[in-house]
Amino acid sequence: MTLTEKTAQSQTESISFEFDLHHLPEKVWRALTDPVLLTEWLLPVIDLKLEPGAAFTFKAQPQPGWDGVVNCRFLEIEAHRKLSWTWVVGDIDTVVTFTLTPTASGTRLSLVQSGFKPHQKQNFGGARYGWKMMGGKLVELLATMP
Repeated sequence: MTLTEKTAQSQTESISFEFDLHHLPEKVWRALTDPVLLTEWLLPVIDLKLEPGAAFTFKAQPQPGWDGVVNCRFLEIEAHRKLSWTWVVGDIDTVVTFTLTPTASGTRLSLVQSGFKPHQKQNFGGARYGWKMMGGKLVELLATMP
């Protein structure tokens, strides 16, 4: 497995990562869409229904300056290929998109979080750190999944 960060250093509008995974797209898709699995690597999820337009919530432990709630809504769902949802925390309104591309050795997973405003540099940095950490958890989870 290799993780390549694609975020340009001066860029503040979107975060981009690519994961070269040694797992089939169907398995990676399960980790992105199964509520139990999402909770293991991302955040605890509430009311997840895999339907375009469906709203759902991630709920983490509250921290200073954050109530722990991420409000989401599915924008695009293409089974085993693409998954996109809104990611709203306070005044931060972004879009998270996962794109799965089959490779000879498994799947290339592209992750993009877009829509950060120029004045949200601290949030951008926090999200970048968070996706690196959660991406590592995703890789660990995939290694233990049947």
